Amino acid sequence: MLTRNLDKAREAWKSKDVEKSAQAHLNGSAMEKHKSGGESIKSAVYGGLDGTITTFAVVAGVAGAELSAGVALILGFANLFGDGLSMAIGDYLSTRSEKEYQAAERQREEWEVDNCPEGEKLELIELYESKGLSHDDAVQVVNIFSKNKKVWVDVMMVEELGILEDNEHPLKSALVTFTSFVAFGFLPLISFVLAELIPGLKAHTFPLAVGITGFTLFLLGSLKTRFTDIAWWKSGFEMLLVGGIAATAAYLIGIFLKGFA
Repeated sequence: MLTRNLDKAREAWKSKDVEKSAQAHLNGSAMEKHKSGGESIKSAVYGGLDGTITTFAVVAGVAGAELSAGVALILGFANLFGDGLSMAIGDYLSTRSEKEYQAAERQREEWEVDNCPEGEKLELIELYESKGLSHDDAVQVVNIFSKNKKVWVDVMMVEELGILEDNEHPLKSALVTFTSFVAFGFLPLISFVLAELIPGLKAHTFPLAVGITGFTLFLLGSLKTRFTDIAWWKSGFEMLLVGGIAATAAYLIGIFLKGFA
């Protein structure tokens, strides 16, 4: 377990507070466990953003073409589940392929450590020398690493191949992406669904969809700062702008093509 509290270390970095940074490193052992749910949260946020933007683009296109609310619902739900499944399958295949590649490279490195240890040591020595260490220091560091095979291979994976392994499960990642895509992607359609139950809303479905979608994009954009160093409000407005551009393009295309409907 790390003795650093990573969240507090990040806060200290953002405020450039040296004292907070020291406390984060001294008092983290009882507080920080490596966050196994980090990748799931990331998949949920980005899946939600994609679902919201693509579904609202469909809604905006339908509104621009002045088509009925029924068409918006049909196209919206078709996009919701079609794109959601496509994203989830793509996420699963890419994550599985990445893990298979990592596993194959680790097996190769383990074989080379077992069968050509001196050559592997020389590679690491050269790598550390290229980073600025003296030859003697590089040799000393490599000799320490080579006393433990797992540590040695871990270092080779990162330093030689640039591979930082993770424990992300392909199926779990795909399910999180699909669920988030559908859940957040449904929000731009809520006003159209409610309008079928409450006829008085039919004249306001698109403005309501705009408001709900705008709030959702800002919220998800703000949550995205969990993985970046951008200010939450800036990230929120950034996603609002991206979604607005996509929706505006779809709306204009709908106006341009409405004569074909």
